[in-house]
Amino acid sequence: MNHPIEALMRTAMESIKAMVDVNTVVGDAVEAPDGSLIIPVSRVACGFAVGGSEFSDHKPEIPDTESVLPFGGGSGAGVSVQPVGFLVVHGGTVRLLPVDGNAVMDRLIDLAPQVLDRIRDMVADKEEEKEECLEECHEADERAH
Repeated sequence: MNHPIEALMRTAMESIKAMVDVNTVVGDAVEAPDGSLIIPVSRVACGFAVGGSEFSDHKPEIPDTESVLPFGGGSGAGVSVQPVGFLVVHGGTVRLLPVDGNAVMDRLIDLAPQVLDRIRDMVADKEEEKEECLEECHEADERAH
């Protein structure tokens, strides 16, 4: 025969399992009119507690029977689901659009590679202009001599 605490633990774990599945963390994809896929992402935290006690002051009512101590116990479980953001898949790129208050910082980090590419292109353009200017000055000097 199973101990009563096992039944309490089993019930708590089955309840958590029923509430939390993979679709709670990464939700079902939704297709937008422009063809983008939007996938919700959440943070899930769960916990449970089970406790019990047997009372030893009990004397069997019927003599010569196996003494079974009375049991008292309880269990509880909790689940917290917080939205983190949305994965947006569009045109072969995947971006995370965060939901929390740090969205500005996350957006800056997301844009950093594009900004660095533009700076590199600007520097390359300036170098080309400088070389063209030097060539024109050199040609002008040669014509003057």
